[in-house]
Amino acid sequence: MARIGSSDLDVYPLNLGGNTFGWTSDAAESFAVLDAFVSAGGNFIDTSDSYMASAPGNVGGESETILGEWFTKRGRRDDIVLATKVSRHPEFLGLAPDNIARAAEASLRRLKTDHIDLYYAHYDDPDVPLADTLGAFDALVKAGKVRHIGISNYSAERIKEWIDVADAHRFAKPIALQPHYSLVARRPFEDELRPLAEKFGLGVFPYWALASGFLTGKYRTAGDVAGVARSKIVERYFSPEGLAVVDELDRIARARGVQIATVALAWTRQQPTVVAPIVSARSPEQLEALLGSVDLTLTVDELARLDDVSAKVPAGQ
Repeated sequence: MARIGSSDLDVYPLNLGGNTFGWTSDAAESFAVLDAFVSAGGNFIDTSDSYMASAPGNVGGESETILGEWFTKRGRRDDIVLATKVSRHPEFLGLAPDNIARAAEASLRRLKTDHIDLYYAHYDDPDVPLADTLGAFDALVKAGKVRHIGISNYSAERIKEWIDVADAHRFAKPIALQPHYSLVARRPFEDELRPLAEKFGLGVFPYWALASGFLTGKYRTAGDVAGVARSKIVERYFSPEGLAVVDELDRIARARGVQIATVALAWTRQQPTVVAPIVSARSPEQLEALLGSVDLTLTVDELARLDDVSAKVPAGQ
């Protein structure tokens, strides 16, 4: 287990993302993934009130609803460190204080729980003063509805401002940072955000750690992407430099007798400030390679090879 910052939260070094629940995984498939994850020792689940509002026929909150049903049927709520997010649900857009309060209540109902262990501001809302937003989060902490606060998708400048405001008003400080980070997307995290995570003691939980499947090795040509659910996201990683990263992962994976995704996640997990990469799976079979990364420690040489080849990937790819 790994500790999140200076908090009392100890988590498995792999964070199960709930973005597939109610989208590419129905309730039964989601339950199977959740069962497999906790059976392997996993205890940290990440979702959002907006998952998966973008899917046809959905309204938002489907992932939270499935999780709430799983908690009820399995009786596992007390065994799980639960993270969810606010600001992107179609009915609760933004980070105005009243919106945060109402969105939190809606999440608690869907999740069938009386508290959220880690509540993220999903995206920045520059139209609302940070003091107002942080006051609303602080009120949830004081009420016992939220244990800890996290920041997701904020710029370095705004993270600094967040900490300054929290200090000035003695609001609860964030303990976690959720950025976009992987072998094919190392900047701006390494240059701008990681120094702040180190300075302020923020545990880092990278999303898209497998670049939406690109770093599993299953997408080697544009034809491999055609028609898949995440095609628009995966396409951004196609370049000679990106494919060279996959090739190096493949060489290491073959030498180690593991899958490409296992190596990619092991690299991410071994980076400074990273507590646990966020991963998602449509089925227990997909989860197997991801869980393998927890026990794989890459050598200094393997890390250096991956560092070198991934440094050539253009920023912003």
